[in-house]
Amino acid sequence: MPSSNTDKICETVCSEHHTDSSGKVDPLVMGKAQKMGEFFNVLSDPTRLRLISLLAEEEFCVCDLAAKLEMTDSAISHQLRALRAARLVSYRKVGRQVFYRLHDQHVVDLYRTVHEHLEE
Repeated sequence: MPSSNTDKICETVCSEHHTDSSGKVDPLVMGKAQKMGEFFNVLSDPTRLRLISLLAEEEFCVCDLAAKLEMTDSAISHQLRALRAARLVSYRKVGRQVFYRLHDQHVVDLYRTVHEHLEE
């Protein structure tokens, strides 16, 4: 049965607002929450996570990534574009060849933290 707006969330009446040690009680602002949601949405794709797992170790060109993941160069390039748009990967050109790597140490740390968390 749907609850009405007059239903209490809990039966306990709080005598004080719950705050953290800094005294803040505000939730994440909507704009920041939206950006974070979009960021995590980019990470929700298994192929992109597999690319990140490889790039966490070293840089690769598209053809090597395609060979390792048994996908076409075009499919890998499509996924890399999404990762670049989210500033998760960057690249460098050597002649006509393009090498991709994770954008910075924060991305490496994020990947490794989630990986370790799931291993627990």
